[in-house]
Amino acid sequence: MQARVLGCAACHGAHGEGTDSDYFPRLSGKPAGYLYNQLLAFRDGRRKYPPMNYLLAYLPDAYLKQIADYFAGERPPFPPPSAVTVDTKTLDLGKSLVTKGDAARKIPACVSCHGPLMTGMEPAIPGLLGLHSDYISAQLGAWRYGTRTTIAPDCMAHVSRLLSDRDITAIAAYLASVPAPTDANPIPAGSLKMPLACGSVQP
Repeated sequence: MQARVLGCAACHGAHGEGTDSDYFPRLSGKPAGYLYNQLLAFRDGRRKYPPMNYLLAYLPDAYLKQIADYFAGERPPFPPPSAVTVDTKTLDLGKSLVTKGDAARKIPACVSCHGPLMTGMEPAIPGLLGLHSDYISAQLGAWRYGTRTTIAPDCMAHVSRLLSDRDITAIAAYLASVPAPTDANPIPAGSLKMPLACGSVQP
């Protein structure tokens, strides 16, 4: 596997720990199902980033599954949280949206799907920690404008369209400022029995 992931390591780190670049996210420790779905999405064009689309264009499902399993099993240390670059009101808004949502606007809390400590949930909901704020805001924007999609139900596409530009800035800044907990493993499947924003139910 070390040889197979050399192409990944150049941008994402040898163990998927991420790099100082805003746009090469941490892969390690995320649920294998999530990582596999993203590899398929890049290969099949549901996520658009030319270097990834090109790299994965001809790789078979089984090969991608092995890569996903490899990075899901890696546990390198998390980087320290990013320095806060927004004002206090914006950071407070981000914390409120992440932990409570906004019922008046039908915006669910991030923790309602990604777990109370935002470490993700098996089999396919990712953790949100250890990511740069610019990366988070870019992904929310990609969902909002349809340049990032996934198989139905595409819950994040629905949620992102409810967010204002300030909401996205606030959420991204808050998530990037949160330190990882001691146990950053994804929570077990079925830990959160509640409807998602799009009406589906978590596995």
